[in-house]
Amino acid sequence: MNIQDSKILNPQLTLVRLGQMDVPQMASIEASAHSHPMSEGNLADCFGTLYRVYGLSLAGEMSAKTLIGFAIIQQILDEVTLLDICLAPEHQGYGYGKLLLSEVIEAAKTSGAVVVMLEVRESNLAARTLYQTMGFNESGRRKGYYSADDGREDAILMDFTITSE
Repeated sequence: MNIQDSKILNPQLTLVRLGQMDVPQMASIEASAHSHPMSEGNLADCFGTLYRVYGLSLAGEMSAKTLIGFAIIQQILDEVTLLDICLAPEHQGYGYGKLLLSEVIEAAKTSGAVVVMLEVRESNLAARTLYQTMGFNESGRRKGYYSADDGREDAILMDFTITSE
């Protein structure tokens, strides 16, 4: 399914395409969920022609554009890179991340991609488990890629091959 403006996922959840006006809320979620969050400026840069940004909202909250999470993808030819997927901490652990990731994969498939790639902090075991559960495989490592409180941290590279089924 091609997601244009919004898609009701179930009676409680709606997936929407976000715009630059949503960056402050995205930055707030990012700051609450990550130890080393992307800046508002970095998030704002993710609204060019190669990018798609999806937001997840609980029912009844969209009129105020109160997001509970978002995903940023970049597509170049038949490759999609998941640049960020983030849920507000109070909404983690309910399967929303899995649902959002499923929608990202479906959007990638619909747009003709054959692979979804990502990188994740080595210490982010919850995310790595989610990605593995969804069919992502480790494909490499970037030594010292991320800033960490005690120095640097490796990035684990993962990819998901999209099938035509």
